[in-house]
Amino acid sequence: MAVDYAVIVVYLLGMLAMGWWGMRRAKSKSEFLVAGRRLGPWMYSGTMAAIVLGGASTIGGVGLGYQYGLSGAWMVFAIGLGLLALSVFFSARIARLKVYTVSDMLDLRYGGRAGVISGVVMWAYTLMLAVTSTIAYATIFDVLFDVNRTVAIILGGAIVVAYSTLGGMWSITITDMVQFVVKTIGVLLLLLPIAVVKAGGFSEMKAKLPTEYFDPLGIGGETIFTYVLIYTFGMLIGQDIWQRVFTARNDTTARWGGTVAGTYCLVYAIAGAVIGTAAKVMYPTLPSADAAFATIVKDELPVGVRGLVLAAALAAVMSTSSGALIACATVANNDIWSRLRGVVAKDGAEERDEVKGNRAFILIMGALTVLISIALNDVVQALTVAYNLLVGCLLVPILGGLLWRRGTASGALASVAVGGVAVIGLMAGYGILANEPIYYGLLASLATYAVVSLATKPTDPAVLSAWRERLAGRGTEDPATPDPVTV
Repeated sequence: MAVDYAVIVVYLLGMLAMGWWGMRRAKSKSEFLVAGRRLGPWMYSGTMAAIVLGGASTIGGVGLGYQYGLSGAWMVFAIGLGLLALSVFFSARIARLKVYTVSDMLDLRYGGRAGVISGVVMWAYTLMLAVTSTIAYATIFDVLFDVNRTVAIILGGAIVVAYSTLGGMWSITITDMVQFVVKTIGVLLLLLPIAVVKAGGFSEMKAKLPTEYFDPLGIGGETIFTYVLIYTFGMLIGQDIWQRVFTARNDTTARWGGTVAGTYCLVYAIAGAVIGTAAKVMYPTLPSADAAFATIVKDELPVGVRGLVLAAALAAVMSTSSGALIACATVANNDIWSRLRGVVAKDGAEERDEVKGNRAFILIMGALTVLISIALNDVVQALTVAYNLLVGCLLVPILGGLLWRRGTASGALASVAVGGVAVIGLMAGYGILANEPIYYGLLASLATYAVVSLATKPTDPAVLSAWRERLAGRGTEDPATPDPVTV
């Protein structure tokens, strides 16, 4: 394992070096939080793919393939579909707004009345996303160094917090590009073909496994529908995803770069399911489906390659964790703390240099993430609660604001409140992992938004006029913005 250890150590040291490099570039709030809104198409595509394809997509995607066969691709496939929908239909408008958070967008659209409550919901979602990604370090470092869970979480979390705190979005962008390359080589170009060959090829896999393993809908129609509802729509409104859209240098980059990233996610989804199916042939009686990835890597790959593939898994976890962490800190500072203090930036104007404040919030949120990760065991339930609240509370007000002119601030606030109460109540009644809470909660949110909006006074024409100006990209350039990064 010495060679594998060396590969991993070099990779981790490289991440810290990127953090130091990013610190030298992040001199303003725009540079620190959204990389100066300067990313070109290739860098934008790589970083967007890196953040959405985390530990759940890699380790969990292989696990679903082990359990259900090719239809196990649907979870990650739904993520890719969401990213494609965001990129094609909404990303250009989002990029032109030149804001920092989803709550900023809601304030612009509805006249400054939705910020704090939507910020609290988004903060809870991004925090749980960061926590679940951080917990995944325990699995990977256990395979690598045979360390206990707490030490693994502290070690992995400390590295992500360090480079994220140092350079903000610039450090995260550069490390995500490295992580994207490592994931592509490790999972798609190495692990996928090796796993298929070790399993005897597709003909041998079909001969040894039940036919339902090769049924595209074998996982079940209701499960597929739930994946689309939660993950596809979740991609449309998550702060961690929007904050990457804000890094695009223009709306064309956001649209086409995101489309490339979404297509990559679809390929990654199929690859994970095929690897899991191959693992089922080789190890038919594993105690846990999620152990399939680590088992096939540890037992079937040659020295050096094994280290690179484990680095790919680590890259997947770190990219999602760092993206969720900076999103969580941005929401906590911009949407909650600053608003409670009454410090809100004027539309289209760059605030005073807040790099130190945002850096402090990343450090605080990072420490909180590590502590919660150590204390929490059932990450599936935590992430389900976060996604249910995110989609149930914010999907309708956000998409309604983008698509329906008649939507009002009262309708948006009522929709958030009713959707949140409905989701929480239904989770208490049906169970956290049940499908009903998100189904009925989302319907309640939609009905409330429509009824209350129609029953209340239309949004002030001046607010709508300012909103249309922002959507058109007029008067929103950050001052003193350097030339765009074109890679």
